[in-house]
Amino acid sequence: MARAHVSWLLLAHFLALITAGGAKVPAVIVFGDSSVDAGNNNQISTVLKSNFEPYGRDFPGGRPTGRFSNGRIPPDFISEAFGLKSAVPAYLDPMYSIKDFAEGVCFASAGTGYDNATSDVLSVIPFWKELEYYKDYQRKLKAYAGEEKANYILSEALYLLSLGTNDFLENYYTLPNRQSQYNIDQYQTFLTGIAESFVKELYGLGARKVSLGGLPPMGCLPLERTTSLLGGNGDRCVESYNTVSLNFNGKLSGLVTKLNKELPGIKVVFSNPYFILRQIVQKPSLFGFEQSAVACCATGMFEMGYMCDRFNPFTCTDANKYVFWDSFHPTDKTNRIVSDYVVKHVLREFF
Repeated sequence: MARAHVSWLLLAHFLALITAGGAKVPAVIVFGDSSVDAGNNNQISTVLKSNFEPYGRDFPGGRPTGRFSNGRIPPDFISEAFGLKSAVPAYLDPMYSIKDFAEGVCFASAGTGYDNATSDVLSVIPFWKELEYYKDYQRKLKAYAGEEKANYILSEALYLLSLGTNDFLENYYTLPNRQSQYNIDQYQTFLTGIAESFVKELYGLGARKVSLGGLPPMGCLPLERTTSLLGGNGDRCVESYNTVSLNFNGKLSGLVTKLNKELPGIKVVFSNPYFILRQIVQKPSLFGFEQSAVACCATGMFEMGYMCDRFNPFTCTDANKYVFWDSFHPTDKTNRIVSDYVVKHVLREFF
């Protein structure tokens, strides 16, 4: 009986530590693309949307929210890990107010990139505009919570940045303009410069805890594997794209080191999803998956957005067996695994 009592006390102490640690981050603030967009694209005029079934079918309440998944996305899991709400709301969603955004807010827009030319492709919110929305949020937060409380939230919040894939797959490798201006290494340097300026501007606005997200193995997305298959190379991952991901991640990692040296009081970390996702794709059964080459939605080879609707007869019945939900985006289960990995190996510094 005494041993059980001691065990209970240890558990209670551990939970108290976690709760206290979670309190160090009062809000999660999100910038980026569809990997982290909670539904901002619902409110703008673009073809790139996912606020319809079967998207969101495994989200709490079973409703499509504009998240590009069958369920939740990484910021939702990360927020929950810090003892905050289990879903980070989209800033442009009229269902929410500054009261909801005080604990977490998402400014991300599916289809955007570091490069303004990337957001132009599908008429989505450019990266710089996300920052303008953040400035607007700051003003509303100060009016709602008062200057002192708002400044505390803004300085102690965890800022998540996740984007870059579209700059390569939607822009550089698809359209001629950037290729005529930069070779691939120069383009990566160009994007890294934009990332640096963005973090420095966030810092100037009060941010002190920043997670800079890396690229996934882009060549292993089902859409790219389908392209490889149609090109007569089998449905293998496109390793040239994966090499670009690795090289760009190397530049971002170097940027993180530079920013930590240059900006007093900031803590920037590099959240790299590449290796955990590559492992899941290469050995899906180790993680409880059955399929990693094609996605759950529709044929799983090339569909996303409006091509992945509820009338498509090919959509799988159990998304938990699939690494990818549509041809570009992971399932809820994959998002949870990657988020857990990042929390345990990188974001733990903020607990």
